[in-house]
Amino acid sequence: MSIADVVRTAADRYGPAIAIEDSCESRTFTELSDRAHALAGSLHGLGIAAGSRVVVLLGNSAAAVEVDLALAIGGFVRVSLNPRVGQIDWERVVRDCEPDALIVDPRIDGAAEFAARTTTSTVITVDGASPAGPSLDELAAGVAGRAPLPTPEPNSLCALHYSSGTTGIPKGAQRTHANRLASLGAMRDHVLAGTLDGAEPAVFLHAGPVIHTSGLFVLPFLEAGGRQVLLDHVGPADLIDAVEAHSATHTALVPTVIARLLDFDDDRLSVMRRRMRMLAYAGAPMPVEHIRQAYHRITPNLVQYYGMVEAIPPLTVLTAADHRRGVLENADLLGSVGRACPGAEITFRAPDDTDTDGEVGELVVAGAAVSPGYHNAGTRKDLGKSHIDGCLHSGDLGYRDPDGYIHLTGRSKDMIITGGYNVYPREVEEAISAIPGVGDVVVVGLPDEVWGQRIVAAYTSVAGESVDGGAVLAESRRSLPDYKRPKAAHRVDRLPLTALGKVDRAAATELLDALVRAAS
Repeated sequence: MSIADVVRTAADRYGPAIAIEDSCESRTFTELSDRAHALAGSLHGLGIAAGSRVVVLLGNSAAAVEVDLALAIGGFVRVSLNPRVGQIDWERVVRDCEPDALIVDPRIDGAAEFAARTTTSTVITVDGASPAGPSLDELAAGVAGRAPLPTPEPNSLCALHYSSGTTGIPKGAQRTHANRLASLGAMRDHVLAGTLDGAEPAVFLHAGPVIHTSGLFVLPFLEAGGRQVLLDHVGPADLIDAVEAHSATHTALVPTVIARLLDFDDDRLSVMRRRMRMLAYAGAPMPVEHIRQAYHRITPNLVQYYGMVEAIPPLTVLTAADHRRGVLENADLLGSVGRACPGAEITFRAPDDTDTDGEVGELVVAGAAVSPGYHNAGTRKDLGKSHIDGCLHSGDLGYRDPDGYIHLTGRSKDMIITGGYNVYPREVEEAISAIPGVGDVVVVGLPDEVWGQRIVAAYTSVAGESVDGGAVLAESRRSLPDYKRPKAAHRVDRLPLTALGKVDRAAATELLDALVRAAS
């Protein structure tokens, strides 16, 4: 099976039904297949060869899905840029990947200037022809001339997924067609499991960037004949409204967005309780107390999945049944990321590469989900040695419990060493998150002449509450052993976030360092 097969089969089965829509336009399954295949052929007609890298700068839109499918069908390597990060980061990615074409929406802030500066020979825009090339609609209609389509090999590349490198130069994890099809099967069988059948049609709400984790649901929903609605830059209130307006049954959110939803009263959240067959979350740990509240107030149909850019999700899944048992019987389950999916070979290794046998170690994974490596790995010295003999050494620390559930304790680079003890920020964050009135939390280590590092925390208060730092420290003294207690706790209006909605630990460390200095 190929991605082209998924798209064609969906068109054959569900033809005139709506497959994707955004605020401006929609595509039936037939239209989506026809346009994606025409676009793929037209790109070949422009002389862009299979295996060429094509940079894509689009918002959450029908065009973004169309382009994604077309590039996979045509055997091109998609390099998606996040519209939220800005021109400096876009240009760093382009310098590293050296693309042969750029597909851009010039309405994105800074995108027109970025496109004008690029040295890429072919520039395709979504709103009309540019001096450097035709419009997306012209290519999708086939008017520019089409060439025969290749059949991509399973191990050929379909994408580069960039994340921040340690030196500030982004690193591009390679993804193959086999990686993406492995994700399709695991998402369908273990994340969406049993939720796609119902009296009413399944509708997926892409509230997060479709170029990231939300995009993992595109192929499973095409395969199942579900409708997909793309939202661009919406807040929590708009998200709730969209669930009602589109009769949405499924969505996937980062924990920070779920925390914002919990600020609304039960009456406002009632539409989500009525409609959601599945609310998936991923991308960062969610405090156990937030999981409990989401279960009772938003929907009991919670699913957590785990993966990373170097190993396409889901590697593990904490199912809706696991959440139910965690809320009602065994709270330890809520602190896990679930069990490994079939095909994800997960072990935990000590620094000497021996098995940690139930103790904390580095998560190492092999299998069909694992990226073959980083782009330009042969010439860059800043990428480390995370890919060894087909295994990915993830940098995530954790352990597997006797029942097979995987618990992550943090990142090896985030571990705090204080007074000779190893402290994982997540366990301190969990303890502070459990304090009534506390919202989001981040814990970091700052340099200390006596302890090596001292533990400090920044946190927000939930709407209508005001928890001072003294109360947080007092509660920490009751719930944590002395070496894990924060030395300072600072309430802030909001925590710094990355463009993907995760807490930005580097920015949080700078913020806390400034707050501690100001208070001393």
